[in-house]
Amino acid sequence: MSRIGIIGCGNIAPLYVQTLRQFDWIELAGFVDGIPERAEKYAADNGGTAMSLGELLADPSIDAVVNLTPAHAHAAVTRQALQAGKATFSEKPLGIDFDEGVALLDLAAAQGVRLGCAPDTFLGAGLQAARAAIDRGVIGEPIAANAFMLGFGPEWWHPNPEIFYVPGAGPLFDMGPYYLTALATLFGPARSIVGSAKIGIADRVIHATGRVGDIVTSTAPTHVSSIIEFASGPTATLVTSFDVKASRLKNVIEIYGTEATLSLPDPNTFGGPLKVRGILADDWRELTLPTPNIPQQRGIGLADMLSATTADRPHRASGELALHVLELMSSTLRSSDEGRRIDLMTTCERPAPMNFRLPTNTFDA
Repeated sequence: MSRIGIIGCGNIAPLYVQTLRQFDWIELAGFVDGIPERAEKYAADNGGTAMSLGELLADPSIDAVVNLTPAHAHAAVTRQALQAGKATFSEKPLGIDFDEGVALLDLAAAQGVRLGCAPDTFLGAGLQAARAAIDRGVIGEPIAANAFMLGFGPEWWHPNPEIFYVPGAGPLFDMGPYYLTALATLFGPARSIVGSAKIGIADRVIHATGRVGDIVTSTAPTHVSSIIEFASGPTATLVTSFDVKASRLKNVIEIYGTEATLSLPDPNTFGGPLKVRGILADDWRELTLPTPNIPQQRGIGLADMLSATTADRPHRASGELALHVLELMSSTLRSSDEGRRIDLMTTCERPAPMNFRLPTNTFDA
């Protein structure tokens, strides 16, 4: 039995709780939040205990923690958890500064504990089927990819959109991890990147209930483009934006091969559709997805990390993968500032593919 502490009981926490409760070998033991009443409610509803951060980290019965704090706090909270000797799984991104991400991996290694990070959507049936299709040559040799996340900003739906418009946020750091993680698991690590970033619309009018008409001024880039060269050969274009009012390219990844094109599902989801089309085909053909044996929801990356610890194997949503994605995002902005291509310093292994033929809610035979 793995006993888990959750730090941060905000908007994303219900999905993690719902997922983790489906594994009978995971126990939700502790809850921490800056608003104590929220932690108390989660504890009452799920059988754990509301704690302070210090109490949770000092509890020797808690094996691992989930860091669901706002993005700007990820690195600091993860550092405290690792220093306390706790295996730690963080929401994306790993941090907002590349150097602090490097320090976290070094600390986890020094402490001899696991470090994992979202997104874990690449473990879902949709992106796993895409990987399998590429690996078995459905599209021939991959040549290039286009990826687009084009939208009009969280001020239209989030009650506190300020967190999305500060340095270390914006569309790249908020949504980019889904696209970059998907590409890295399909192609392997990147070796260079060229980026262009700007603040397209600085003043944002809040439309969410209770704050309609308030203004948020962005200090983070709101429209970011990049060209990525992967070590295995393909190149990819990624555009993330909070400045687009309408587009047919809202949540798109297409992979172009020597024989056909693969249209991927939204990488912020776990399912399909997954489609392929060759040059002489009359239309797109939808590929059948595998039937997953695990929940298709946020939190399965943590469950995989815990299972990997017992099985003594690498976990898939790893700190190394998250650090590579963090370097890609940081280097995009650096490239834009400096007007040049950036060669990357990090690399990562492609995570092992999922085996959906195992018993329900297991990762290892």
